[in-house]
Amino acid sequence: MRMDEQLRFEDLAPRLLNWYAGAARELAWRIGPQVRADGAKPDPYRVWLAEIMLQQTTVPHATRYYLAFVQRWPRIEDLAAAEDNDVMAAWAGLGYYARARNLLKCARAVVVLGAWPDTVKSLRDLPGIGPYTAGAVAALAFGRRASAVDGNVERVFARLLAAKDDWKTEKARIKRLVDTLVPADHPAEFAEALMDLGATICTPKRPNCGLCPLNHMCAAQAEPYPARYPIKPKKKIRPTRHGHVYVLFDGQGNVQTQRRPDKGLLGGMLGLPGSDWIEGDRPNPVLPSCANWTQIGDVRHVFSHFSLELNVWHAVGQGDGFWTPHNEAADSLPTVFAKALKLANGAGR
Repeated sequence: MRMDEQLRFEDLAPRLLNWYAGAARELAWRIGPQVRADGAKPDPYRVWLAEIMLQQTTVPHATRYYLAFVQRWPRIEDLAAAEDNDVMAAWAGLGYYARARNLLKCARAVVVLGAWPDTVKSLRDLPGIGPYTAGAVAALAFGRRASAVDGNVERVFARLLAAKDDWKTEKARIKRLVDTLVPADHPAEFAEALMDLGATICTPKRPNCGLCPLNHMCAAQAEPYPARYPIKPKKKIRPTRHGHVYVLFDGQGNVQTQRRPDKGLLGGMLGLPGSDWIEGDRPNPVLPSCANWTQIGDVRHVFSHFSLELNVWHAVGQGDGFWTPHNEAADSLPTVFAKALKLANGAGR
């Protein structure tokens, strides 16, 4: 940390922790500052599970999945012993499905080790654990002096610093700065406090600067539009892919499904038959010959790198392949296929 920043932020941690003691969010996976102060230790499994689920996912959405997972697989040994297909089905709707595959790999690796690694370096050796997750688990679960710098924390410090340089450079600067500010005696509370500050006060669009415990040291707060930070490069235009999806009911409460290849988008997930997804002109449908098909509408879905528009075809009939009870499919399909199934339900089955 530069000398000027050291002087400017010397009371940041005490102020933040004092605010957090009375403003901490109650989250399903968190033990809270008072419980920590009484000597309780969090379960590393639950800390890790929550952090994986929260990647690219809102807290309310992740909470429902988290509670279902810990009820079904309360220990990491239970998750490690689970069937792959059961875990993938339970993950359906959370998105970024590589996380679910890595979740199983990581759980099994920890069981083989016999215990959780407890340092950032050793946690990074586990499947699916990057710099942020390693820092979060090390700090939150094991009390290591480690930083957990996610988008919320980057936003807080981009405003504290009024960071105007190239965003990649500023992100590295923020990470170095936060590393120096983590208090050795309260690393978990410090990490949680920064997360909560970004989620509840220093929000993306309308930061509530008047309630911020750090407003006296915030450079952006002195400017007319503090919400303009962080200043990031413009996002690339997301391309659109097109395709078809075929929803075939057997008239007995089942829908035809297929298991997607292990590698690639939605790898290992339950899916519905359909065409390839391509940019440009929509491909011609290649409809199974087992039924009379009707094109009933379109569904749209946004992935991280492209948008998808699918023509939905519906039929009732028989055919070769794998059949799944309708209610089970509705709960196990990724969101894009669940949308198509819902549309087809309206056409009758």
